[in-house]
Amino acid sequence: MHHANHFYGHAHVLARYAGLAEVPRIWGYLQHGWNTHDGFAVGTHFAPGFSRFVWSSDVARRGWALGLRRYVVIGSPWAYLLRMERPYEHPVEREGTIVYPFHGWEQQLIVGSHDRYVRQLREVEGDVPITICLYWNEFRDKAVRRIYERAGFRVISHGYRGHMWRGTDVHFLDKQLAEVRRHKRVVSNRLGSALLYGASVGAQVGIYGDPMILENERAALGGREKQLRLFPELHQPFVPDDYARQLAADQLGQDCLLSQYELREALGWRDAELAAGAAAPVTDVTSMSESGEDDSEQLDRIPTDDARPGADSDEGEGLRPAL
Repeated sequence: MHHANHFYGHAHVLARYAGLAEVPRIWGYLQHGWNTHDGFAVGTHFAPGFSRFVWSSDVARRGWALGLRRYVVIGSPWAYLLRMERPYEHPVEREGTIVYPFHGWEQQLIVGSHDRYVRQLREVEGDVPITICLYWNEFRDKAVRRIYERAGFRVISHGYRGHMWRGTDVHFLDKQLAEVRRHKRVVSNRLGSALLYGASVGAQVGIYGDPMILENERAALGGREKQLRLFPELHQPFVPDDYARQLAADQLGQDCLLSQYELREALGWRDAELAAGAAAPVTDVTSMSESGEDDSEQLDRIPTDDARPGADSDEGEGLRPAL
């Protein structure tokens, strides 16, 4: 089925939760990121007769309003990852802020100012350790990374989303969970999955700064204006914790999770081979930290059918990133 089902290792997380020895194809379409639309990328072509597996009832209602059918609310892969967590024996002491600048992707780049965002972050966060987590597309651009590095920020990436079943970092969410758990705050300049993830594990969250926009932003998504209209309380530097956690639970479908058996039935995994024993928790995952050349060179080798002209140059020439 659709290759987006495997983005960010989502199918792998679900298979791990379901107790499988393999990662079978999902017989339907899995929501791969939070949005204010129907749960899927604009222009996704759906084969008739297959289900749309989404994170929350909010998404299903919007899809129904658009005339779409066969929605099945199962909860987010992130929520299943949290369900699999074992209680910490030695909790990590939280420190500082992790920032997720709004990112583009292979076919749409960001318009905005990273320099301005750096200044705004220091004004609001103060003199605390700051980690910047970039999407791999921006991470491999040295010009973008240097802006944050010069400010003294730690700069990382959780890995590769993947494309056409290639280059997927199957432990992307494990890495992200490890990072958000070690920070007191999770902030961004636009509402997205990362903010909800942070709130779901008890981090304090906020949205502020140069909002940045996508080139040729899809009108169907409503842009930042729709996010402000639907979630005005989230758009402030310090969001009340109780509100943020409840919203995250709702949007991530933490109360909608299926049992192992139910998930196997829903995704068409009834006959998949079960794992021999309980799946061991993933430990020791490390985000790509990139002061040196090695990580950048590794990123440049990731295959994608969406690459734009100039995407392989060291400085990202031709990408016209937001600076």
